[in-house]
Amino acid sequence: MKKTFALSHPKLSYQRVIEVAKNEVKKYIKQERARALPEGADFWGFNCKFGQVESKAREIHEGDINVNISSAQSQHWKSFYLEVVPTPKTRMKRPKED
Repeated sequence: MKKTFALSHPKLSYQRVIEVAKNEVKKYIKQERARALPEGADFWGFNCKFGQVESKAREIHEGDINVNISSAQSQHWKSFYLEVVPTPKTRMKRPKED
C-alpha cells in the first residue's frame, strides 16, 4: 500500500476521517497477514514509511503507524503519505546461554 490520505471530506469531520484512515491501514495489514507465506518464511513483516509528502517520508516501525497518524492529527496536517510493504521474514533463534 502506497497511499496519500487526504484529511478533508465535505461530509465527515476531521476526527472521523482520521479514524477511517487508521481503520483502512489496520484492515490492509490484517488482509496481508492472512496471505500464504512463501517457502522458508515464518511471518509477514512490514516495511513502513510515513510523512507529510512522499519525498519526505521516513521509515517507521509497523507498531508506530497509529502514533504517527495521531501526531499528524495533532499538527492539523491536510494530508499524509503512508507506505506499507509486506515482506516475508524469518524468526531469529536466540543463542543458548550456558
